[in-house]
Amino acid sequence: MGGYDGATVLFDLDGVLVDSMESVRAGLTAWAAERGLDVDEVLEHSHGRTDIGLARLVAPHLDPVEEARRIEAHEAAAGDGVRALPAALGLLTELDARGRPWAVVTSGGDRIARSRLGTAGLPFPRVLVTADDVTEGKPDPEPYLLGAERMGVSPQRCVVVEDSPNGASAGIAAGMPVLAVATTSPPAELAHATTVVADLAAVARLLL
Repeated sequence: MGGYDGATVLFDLDGVLVDSMESVRAGLTAWAAERGLDVDEVLEHSHGRTDIGLARLVAPHLDPVEEARRIEAHEAAAGDGVRALPAALGLLTELDARGRPWAVVTSGGDRIARSRLGTAGLPFPRVLVTADDVTEGKPDPEPYLLGAERMGVSPQRCVVVEDSPNGASAGIAAGMPVLAVATTSPPAELAHATTVVADLAAVARLLL
């Protein structure tokens, strides 16, 4: 037990529970090519951002809502590469067995999140917060504060599991401890999190 017994666990999705890197890269590459954008710049700024937030940053001359729909369509078309990350199913199953509450708070849209959970064969959370539910995405604390609200607990009774610097910043700003897994970002970029670990197996040892 790592000191988080009884805490409601708020998981990010991509890079934490599922490996969707292949799908994300393919979708964003297709969108960048369609819109004449620099692919490397798009990919560099995509991690931990909503599609609307990404479009605002790299394509301010375009309608961010429409571009988010285009990005989502491209990623959905490239969804075959999604799989559960090691230890994800076991951790969620054990949390359910122990009656520990958990939710998913993702920067992706609702359609994409539901598709990826299903494709990866993971249980569906009681609460799912997506980009469609918030005005401001990560690194703003709104997604995690909404997750706590929908789970019926105070932010102080939650713990966040994240893989991106933006996501870790969102959890910290929401007043929650953050367990950062270095699956998609170097540990140095996650140093502002409460704890940085290598993978979900290490997260499980802290949570269970």
